[in-house]
Amino acid sequence: MATSRSRKPAATKRPRPPRRPRVRMYRHGFGDCFLISLPRGRGEAHIMIDCGVLLGTRDAAATVQAVVADIARVTGGEIALLAVTHEHWDHVSGFLQAGEGMRALRTRQVWMSWAENPDDPQARRLAGERARALAALRLGMARLGLAGADGEGPLAGLLGFFGAGGSSTRDALEAARALAPGGRPRYLEPGEGPLEIEGTGARIYILGPPRDEALLLRSQPSRAGRETYEIAPGLPLDDAAACLAGAAEAPFAARWAIPLEVAATLPFFRRVLVSPEERWRGISGAWLDGLAELALKLDAHTNNTSLVLAIELPSGAVLLFAGDAQVGNWLSWQGLRWQVAGGEVTGPDLLARTVLYKVGHHGSHNATLREQGLETMGRLATALVPVDEAIARRQNWTRIPLPSLMTRLAERTGGRVLRADAGRDGVPPVPAARDIRAADLWFEVRL
Repeated sequence: MATSRSRKPAATKRPRPPRRPRVRMYRHGFGDCFLISLPRGRGEAHIMIDCGVLLGTRDAAATVQAVVADIARVTGGEIALLAVTHEHWDHVSGFLQAGEGMRALRTRQVWMSWAENPDDPQARRLAGERARALAALRLGMARLGLAGADGEGPLAGLLGFFGAGGSSTRDALEAARALAPGGRPRYLEPGEGPLEIEGTGARIYILGPPRDEALLLRSQPSRAGRETYEIAPGLPLDDAAACLAGAAEAPFAARWAIPLEVAATLPFFRRVLVSPEERWRGISGAWLDGLAELALKLDAHTNNTSLVLAIELPSGAVLLFAGDAQVGNWLSWQGLRWQVAGGEVTGPDLLARTVLYKVGHHGSHNATLREQGLETMGRLATALVPVDEAIARRQNWTRIPLPSLMTRLAERTGGRVLRADAGRDGVPPVPAARDIRAADLWFEVRL
């Protein structure tokens, strides 16, 4: 009698878990480069935001080229959207340093703010003012060098945001502009949108920069300083004091100094400092302070032209990418409103639904608002900080990142603050979590 052979039960196919949005922050030094991957059909759509690293970074070109190679591998060479936030070297240098790799990518759209539009009268005027200020600063630095002053101090560090050697941020911005189809980016206005990346269900709201120049030029908190987090008890928030404290201080004790009025009576100093031919070599403290203040204002005003994106996922959760936006840019979001699907979306509403925040300006004192910013982010789960504290210290930026801000971010996120320098130079490693992946070149968060 034949026996039937036992059959194994047919294997049932387990449904694949749905793909989740991913945000990759590159760890290439003091600079911004992000890749957001959104599920679309059987694949993904990829958004790239900025690509740059601070002037003076060791092996900068090779490092940025490795970043772009990784982006090409992850995306299959196709970028649905490239967003360029503003004209600073640590955000745009990669468009020159890794130019060949960037040109090899198929970039479907390039977005910039209205402030980069060469056909916009207000943008042209502001760009002209910045160009004149930058030319004056470079002339001043040359004068300092001829006078024998140190050219590697805070002024040189601030000027480093605007380019290297023969190349400038304007060159890098033009290289990014050329990546757009037909070489024509889309220039965006605050309150525009929501815009969509086809097939993803995501909406992108444009928060900044503002058109109102009173806000555009407001980079610092008020004297009371209540808008932002504390630098230190009692420390004034004057533009020059914030980053250039001590830049013009005398290097020796007062007892070794010869007052200028006394020096003017001595033959040697009369010859080298008082004679008409040599008087230009005397660098007064007031002159140096003025140069420092101009450098800081140029830096801050450029930061405040940052394109700011709030990316709303189909779940309603928001990813906030603030560029280097400072006080006035943040304040301008309070009045923004959009009519969407029969309802109203506001700037404060987008902040309240933010689950991931790209921390503004590497965690500095004036690029994350308190009561009208971080404290309203009730759903915040992850903060990304593209900072390298060791590099910041070498530039004499002793409050980047700001300790009080880092502490509050850790409190708001339950410790999920991902710094680009985590695990290096004494910085604690990132917290272990199933939705966070880490490599030498990047951190990635699954949402």
